[in-house]
Amino acid sequence: MFQARVLLRRLAFAGGAFAIVWAAMAYLVLPFALRHYDHQTALDGLEMVTRTADGLPGDPLNVGIVGSREELVAAMAAAGWAPADPVTLRTSIEIIGSVVFDRSYRDAPVSPLFYQGRQQDLAFEKAVGRSADRRQHVRFWNVLSAGSEGRPVWLGSASFDVGVGLSHYTGAVTHAISPDVDAMREELAADLAATGRVAEVYEVTGVGLTVNGRNGEGDRYYTDGEIRFSVLAGPGETGRQPPPVLPNPSLVDLKNALWRAASD
Repeated sequence: MFQARVLLRRLAFAGGAFAIVWAAMAYLVLPFALRHYDHQTALDGLEMVTRTADGLPGDPLNVGIVGSREELVAAMAAAGWAPADPVTLRTSIEIIGSVVFDRSYRDAPVSPLFYQGRQQDLAFEKAVGRSADRRQHVRFWNVLSAGSEGRPVWLGSASFDVGVGLSHYTGAVTHAISPDVDAMREELAADLAATGRVAEVYEVTGVGLTVNGRNGEGDRYYTDGEIRFSVLAGPGETGRQPPPVLPNPSLVDLKNALWRAASD
């Protein structure tokens, strides 16, 4: 009986020690170890999630651009992405007509999201099918006038609208996004790389590893938590095709490999 109590105490101690080590690794050590801003040090400490007009967390930031506004607009056009119309009564009616009557509307408006208290500076989209109910879209904010390269830095939120439905929170009519926001991030980066205007590609830490995130409409998303940056060729420079991809820290690459294996 005495030996059984000793064994139970040892098991309880071992279980408690394991729980402490697990909690320390999961919430303290690993999140800190996986943070990497070596390519854009000024981004360290910034929130990596957009906000709705009501202040709710929106879509995660998952793409980045280094380049001037003019270079960004030109690169997106070359990649086949159209600038989105502003949200007005006319464009709102037009997008409803596009969805109901299956009509093309390649520059349909996107709803406003906010970052650092500002609505998106630029928004682009690429149609999938005829109507505007299914489309790829991205919003961009100019967050640094001069980053590590001495050029403007843009953070963006790219996602894929899979249909029109009702907001899980407000009941309003809205687009629903695909939960795999990493796939949209990679497709946009590939579109830009194919233009021959990208000098190099690298990643920095975004929202962090997220299994069951929710945006401002209640749509679920999951991500490895990285932001994919495309550095556009500047004046007098030539992009490379394919552009070189700068390495991540080894622990981050291991995390991404494990995430991809678990997601497949």
